[in-house]
Amino acid sequence: MEKLKRIKEMYANSLKELFVTKNIVLCGLMAALAVVLSMTASVEVGPYIRIGFSGIPNRVIECLFGPVAGCLFGGALDILKYILKPSGPFFFGFTFNVMLAGVIYGSILYKKTVSIKRIIVAELLIKILVNCILNTLWISMLYGKGFFALLPLRVLKNAIMLPIDSAILYFALIYVKKLVNKIGFEDTRRVPTQL
Repeated sequence: MEKLKRIKEMYANSLKELFVTKNIVLCGLMAALAVVLSMTASVEVGPYIRIGFSGIPNRVIECLFGPVAGCLFGGALDILKYILKPSGPFFFGFTFNVMLAGVIYGSILYKKTVSIKRIIVAELLIKILVNCILNTLWISMLYGKGFFALLPLRVLKNAIMLPIDSAILYFALIYVKKLVNKIGFEDTRRVPTQL
């Protein structure tokens, strides 16, 4: 019962983050950065695999402002990026995946000390549930390709990217947490909670 109460409180606090002006400003800056990164720092590897860095701003928002803010930010940003640079047909399944990733990352990282163990757990959940299962399902539905024909290459790509993405995210979040505390975007009175 106590754990359920803490989860409910975490989601309520995450929603309140969206009513703080300086947090909205940071969300706008991160959205602009994500759009630029998606247009300049991504590489297409075949028709179904894209490697990029535009997800890092999402992870920053999810870590700083929690699962609700991360979910809404991710969904809005995914639609904005599609409007600015469409690639293929719009399919809400991919937007849902970004929103789900926001909830997962936000739930694991919000108001907690950044640790490599926590980041690996979050990355592993995303890579299995969102990238390998849901994304492969949506691609299979959209393009008429067999789910199990697409799955091996996507599993291989995610297995290779797991340690790389985890290391990049760890160092990025360590740096960002120090920076936002220094310039006052985050309330420095918050005490990180341990799992």
